[in-house]
Amino acid sequence: MRTRVTELFGIEYPIFAFSHCRDVVAAVSRAGGMGVLGALHFSPEELELELKWIDENVGGKPYGVDTVMPAKYEGGDLGDAEELLGKLQGMIPAENRRFLEDLLAEHGVEPSTDSAGKALLGWTDQTARPQVEVALRHPIALLANALGPPPADIVEEAHRHGVKVAGLASNARHARKQVEVGVDIIVAQGTEAGGHTGDVATMVLIPEVVDAVGEDTIVLAAGGIGRGRQMAAGMALGADGVWTGSIWLTVDEADTPERALPKLLDATSRDTVRSRAWTGKPARFLRSAWTEAWEGEKSPGYLPMPLQFMLIADALPRIQRSGDGELVTFPVGQIVGSMNQVKPAAQVVYDLIEEYVEAIERLNAITEAD
Repeated sequence: MRTRVTELFGIEYPIFAFSHCRDVVAAVSRAGGMGVLGALHFSPEELELELKWIDENVGGKPYGVDTVMPAKYEGGDLGDAEELLGKLQGMIPAENRRFLEDLLAEHGVEPSTDSAGKALLGWTDQTARPQVEVALRHPIALLANALGPPPADIVEEAHRHGVKVAGLASNARHARKQVEVGVDIIVAQGTEAGGHTGDVATMVLIPEVVDAVGEDTIVLAAGGIGRGRQMAAGMALGADGVWTGSIWLTVDEADTPERALPKLLDATSRDTVRSRAWTGKPARFLRSAWTEAWEGEKSPGYLPMPLQFMLIADALPRIQRSGDGELVTFPVGQIVGSMNQVKPAAQVVYDLIEEYVEAIERLNAITEAD
């Protein structure tokens, strides 16, 4: 396949695969797409090890790194990263802590025996910048930012390293802001997507974003895309490729939690919900007793980013280890209804392309008909 994005990165297929699992990233890049490692869950030291492993196992193929540097979040003026964690912990209300512990106890989740340690992760500018520094020490081809336009100085630094920059946008206004700071690629992500997402559907969003940013800016279609027919539709709407995430949760190489995987495989496209119960910003994940409780009458409500995730960070691994399983959830998009079989990542890439070709041939047959 040849599009502007395949020529830009020298890849065979215009398929970008976001994953927190290094094995998935390397497998997709080796198969002809581009794997993009989500840096959020790693400390700078851990990220260094992950990227070193990818460098050694990607077969010389290009790959990217995705960070989270939100434009707005609670505590943005509270000092450097070392000061920030302690100050933010003190801003979490006791009422919310009690609600969480009562919810966990109700479902038999064992009490915590250690500190979460990664409660803040990369949800802030201060904590994400060290991740960017690590990423730019490696031969990455792409640096992506998942929440809002990246800081202009980060875009400039990436460009100085010869690295292209992508930004996710959930509406046309956000896309224009990304272009204003110098982003090279816009990921137009519809509400069907897993994780942080807006409220405009992919079919509506992609042409709006393509028109808003103009023909000089590359657009990738995202949000509920996990089939070749959907890939063809996104590119028919003006995109140069697709950005995918959820479909890599159920591949052989994925490190998806053991208790979450069966739920993903059994879920239908109606079994997700968009809620603030994970990070404080709207994100789509599996519907469960967790989402129901935070939406219920007894809930104290959500805290703003990054306080909500700081509150629950210690609880998430505890839920995966113990309890009745009713609280188990995971960020995933509506494409989960089609994710009912575990396959190698390379096979998912090839299945996408095969169905894409079939879709294009079907359309060609229609337009060529007498």
